[in-house]
Amino acid sequence: NKMSVINAVRNKIIHRIFAVIKNQTTYQSRLLIS
Repeated sequence: NKMSVINAVRNKIIHRIFAVIKNQTTYQSRLLIS
């Protein structure tokens, strides 16, 4: 039970990090284009 909670938290953090990275890359490419 504890392991599933740890995995859920880890997945949330990973998804958030990937979202931030995606947003940063799109923002940087937008700056390069304009």
